[in-house]
Amino acid sequence: MNYRKIYNVLGSILLLEAVLMVLPVMVSVIFRENIRTALSFLITMCILTVLGLIMRARKPLKDTFFARDGYMLVALTWLFMSALGALPFVISGAVPNYVNAFFETVSGFTTTGSTILTEIEPLPKSILFWRSFTHFIGGMGIIVFAIAIMPKTEGSAMHIMRAEVPGPSVGKLVSRLRASARILYAIYICMTLTLVLLLFAGKMPLFDSICTAFATAGTGGFSVLNKSIEGYANSYCEVVISIFMVLYGVNFNLYYVTLKGHARHALKDEELRWYLGTILAATLIITLELTVTRHPFGQSLRLAFFQVSSIISTTGFTTTDFDTWPTLAKTILLLLMFLGACAGSTGGGLKISRVAILVKDAKRTIKKAFNPGRVEGIKIDGRAVDEELVTGVATFLAIYVIVIFISVFIIAIDGHEMIPTLTSVITCINNVGPAFAEIGPTGNFSALSDLSKLVLTFDMLAGRLELIPMFMIFSKYIIPRKYA
Repeated sequence: MNYRKIYNVLGSILLLEAVLMVLPVMVSVIFRENIRTALSFLITMCILTVLGLIMRARKPLKDTFFARDGYMLVALTWLFMSALGALPFVISGAVPNYVNAFFETVSGFTTTGSTILTEIEPLPKSILFWRSFTHFIGGMGIIVFAIAIMPKTEGSAMHIMRAEVPGPSVGKLVSRLRASARILYAIYICMTLTLVLLLFAGKMPLFDSICTAFATAGTGGFSVLNKSIEGYANSYCEVVISIFMVLYGVNFNLYYVTLKGHARHALKDEELRWYLGTILAATLIITLELTVTRHPFGQSLRLAFFQVSSIISTTGFTTTDFDTWPTLAKTILLLLMFLGACAGSTGGGLKISRVAILVKDAKRTIKKAFNPGRVEGIKIDGRAVDEELVTGVATFLAIYVIVIFISVFIIAIDGHEMIPTLTSVITCINNVGPAFAEIGPTGNFSALSDLSKLVLTFDMLAGRLELIPMFMIFSKYIIPRKYA
């Protein structure tokens, strides 16, 4: 394990976080907020700078960087950034309890959107901005951003990206990975700027438009209003946000392929077809049920499309209290929490590609039971899937289920009802945001104990980083030892 290299790169990333905090300081100045709020960011910037310089001071003896080094770096980066990114909440007094602040910050960076806040609107604008900005930073990945702007990262970048970018596989768009990271971020930023302009054109205040765009881009779901998007009572903005939530749940590589003039090839992508087909089917079923039970067709369609887009993309915005919906509709939303968005998107969940592989593997196993001599591979987009990848997906699912079981068991100690206990874990490990019952779209996580919040914080990080990086920190066995 090349610890010196890990700490050196981590130091650079902490310095980058200090630079990013200049933006909320500017917001604080623009809105002439209490000096304590601006100082909370300035003090944190100083701490980040000192720690970053100390970590960078010890130069690595070698530049060798293996996969496990990438996992360790990613896990430590997200832990340090969240732990220090929580300080402005505490110092400003917005969230005095550090465990709550840590939960809120991890929820922001992992683009989960679960909150412990009971009142959002009274918070200082700079705190609201930082809260939403953490979604934007975490959406594409802070280390992907670092690769895009930092020199001398090409050699070890693939190991880092594989550990941070969600999905079962990661590849390059162009020959140099740094250029690939820049392309991804350019697309990400352009889409976000477009969304800001569209929301502002729909008469949403500029500050709200920026924060909402950040939260949508990262598929996070933090809003600046207590009632989330419902608070604007703006059908135009709801539709725009619905469409962009779907777009941010798409593999960003497909946007690059489209820009290169191969839109037809992108539209043939099997994962994309599964993703859009699921959205269409879920929206139609929920629309029909809502039309029969409570709303006119047009309103039912708008509510259903928004909530399906929000849950499957793991954004977590709400325009209604879906916890009051009929059982079938709530069941569909619960299943969508597991399913998640596409690999290579800013969304969470299991990912459509993994589910497709699992379904095809199950189908193959059933066929083989009837015909033991049958030899059949799994194909995605007409290409054979490596058996090692299939095994990796099954292993991922097993670890994922074990983490859910253990988390539910620990949180059950709080003594809450089964539904909020179970769905709190499901929504956090899948980085969705709202759950059901008292932690549903109109509730929050404030009633949970500090222990439960820390468990859910681990779940959010584990879900965002695809489990393995978080376990690297706690593992006693870093193998093979001779490479350390």
